[in-house]
Amino acid sequence: MAKIFSSSKENGEYWISISDMMSGLMMIFLFISISYMISVIREKDKIKEIAVTYNRLQNDLYEDLYNEFKNDLQKWDATINRQTLSVRFESPDVLFKLGSSQLENKFKEILEDFFPRYIKILTSEKYKSDIEEIRIEGHTSSDWATQCPPDVAYFNNMQLSQDRTRSVLEYVLTLPSISGHKDWVKKYLTANGLSSSKPIFFPDGREDKDKSRRVEFRVKTNAEKRIVKIINEAE
Repeated sequence: MAKIFSSSKENGEYWISISDMMSGLMMIFLFISISYMISVIREKDKIKEIAVTYNRLQNDLYEDLYNEFKNDLQKWDATINRQTLSVRFESPDVLFKLGSSQLENKFKEILEDFFPRYIKILTSEKYKSDIEEIRIEGHTSSDWATQCPPDVAYFNNMQLSQDRTRSVLEYVLTLPSISGHKDWVKKYLTANGLSSSKPIFFPDGREDKDKSRRVEFRVKTNAEKRIVKIINEAE
């Protein structure tokens, strides 16, 4: 069948050929495909912009922290993690006595040197508006001083890690060198005891109980909020 609608010009009717109808449908599908491709390209550009925004902030902050503290990390037995923006103090005997939440004098000296310089970077015009939270994280090993069931050890260590991070928080807030930023620090600095929930392991899978006992300063940026803003503006 060559035609689907019978008509003639003389009686006011017309013929529409199947080929003409198919050509019309092809044009419609073509426009739909083009619109979809444009949408995909825009989505890829949006994702690229999000990734660039996040990576630039993370990398810049890591580089500034590393350049500031690179000459001190070894003597402090500390490391800086690029992915988590965490400054980790790994020498447990320097931090606290076993089972105690009282800061050792050596750790106080480290904090007096480290914390004002740390806050100076975070409160700079480059980063101040990007800070969501500064977390003091206290970590313990899975052990407890006396033999006890794992759950009891976990909760005992939870209390200990919370007490330790609170001790660190209280101490750094009393440092005269941060007095000019104290209100800002109080707004963003938190103390988080995590017990033995995030232990450190040797390559063979055994827990490294010394390195598990640690204190970390971790920066959380508002990159997620900026990403949501980019998405909303692109829609």
